[in-house]
Parts: sequence; C-alpha cells; structure tokens
Amino acid sequence: MRPSGRNLSQMRPISIETGVMRHAEGSCLIRCGDTHVLCSASIEDNPPRFLKGTGLGWVTAEYGMLPRATNTRNRREAAQGKQSGRTQEIQRLIGRSLRAGVDRVALGERQITIDCDVIQADGGTRCASITGGWVALRLAVNKLLASGALTTDPIVDHVAAVSCGIYAGQPIVDLDYPEDSEAGTDGNFVLTGSNRLIEVQMSAEGATFSRDEMSKLLDLAEGGIAELVAAQKAALA
Repeated sequence: MRPSGRNLSQMRPISIETGVMRHAEGSCLIRCGDTHVLCSASIEDNPPRFLKGTGLGWVTAEYGMLPRATNTRNRREAAQGKQSGRTQEIQRLIGRSLRAGVDRVALGERQITIDCDVIQADGGTRCASITGGWVALRLAVNKLLASGALTTDPIVDHVAAVSCGIYAGQPIVDLDYPEDSEAGTDGNFVLTGSNRLIEVQMSAEGATFSRDEMSKLLDLAEGGIAELVAAQKAALA
C-alpha cells in the first residue's frame, strides 16, 4: 500500500487553472496533489544573440522555489548570490522539454521564456513545471496567432512529464515526497502527447533495477502522461 492509499497506477488529483497572472502572455497554476507550481510565459521579439539571423526561435525556462515551499525554510537563491546546481539542471530540463514540442522555424526569431515558481512542493516539481509550462507556452502562442504575429502554429504536440519509481519493491507512478524520498529507483519521464519520448531520467537510489522493471515504469508513465494531456486540453478548452 502506498502512503497516500493510491493504487500503483493512480495519479494524484490534477488541476490546471489558466490566466492567473494579469501581465504574462500566458500563465497557469498547476496542482498535482500537494505540489503547486505557478507557470508564466513571456514573449520577447528578439531571440538570443546566438540565433540572430538564423530565422529560428527559442524557448527557455527559469525555475525556483519559494522559501516555504517545503516543510523547512530554504534561503532564497538570490540571497546566496547564485543558483544551485539542482536549479540549473531543472530549468535546462524544462527548456529542452518544451523546445521538443515546438517548430522553431515557425516560431520565428523571438524568444519565449517560461518561469516556473514552486509555491508548494510534495515531489515531482520538475514534472509539474514541464506540464504547466507547456500550458503557459500554448496560451502565449495563441496570442501571437490571434494578433497575426504568427500565421503558422509552431506548437507541434503536447508536452508533459511524470515521475515513476520503484517503492517497496513495486513500480508506481507520480511519486509524492514520502515515496520519492524512500524509492529504490526514481525516474522522470517527459513525453509528447503522441507518446514520443523526449527525455528519461532514471537512477538507482537504493537498489538496481531490471530492464523489465524499466519497461513497467514506462508503461505507467504513458498512462500518467495521457491523464496530464487530458488535463491540459480541459484547461485550454
């Protein structure tokens, strides 16, 4: 039995509220159980310097946690003068994941920055950031299309992410913090809406895992992604 009482393939309750920030071109608040992340998208007409004159657009991301997103207060990284390695790794993952769902030629020479701020953390913050970040990106692109700034939709597919792992010897989906902190194997799966793999991060935390177990986790991930994509569609309807 999982600590939450969920069955092995059961996701936490998912909700996505759009339009939560007045000034951002796209925004949402995604809740995956007790993990809550505020996601916003900002459009800049100029691409990064390394893309000048290439005709290509860019999607990037920044990620952070509020001091009391966890059960003890964390110092703001700005107060420490630098981002942690974890923060840098997560925001690069978010950016890579979202770019995989975008036709950068159709986007044109502009940059869209996705900001993901964790309000409350209970495991899976990077996955929630990717899933909610895609909704914010979709809303920002919708504004570009509506204004005529874009004539071709650059978004080619949904992008969502879910954690899976082996807890107490059983493969499970959508780990909350008590499960994540004790999982023998921990993984994050980023997929498109059509089940194309974008990125898989897996590691043995306390015990090695077999190829068969990895396949079971991928099956669980595909089911979880289907639920997340359905939530994205419902939020945008």
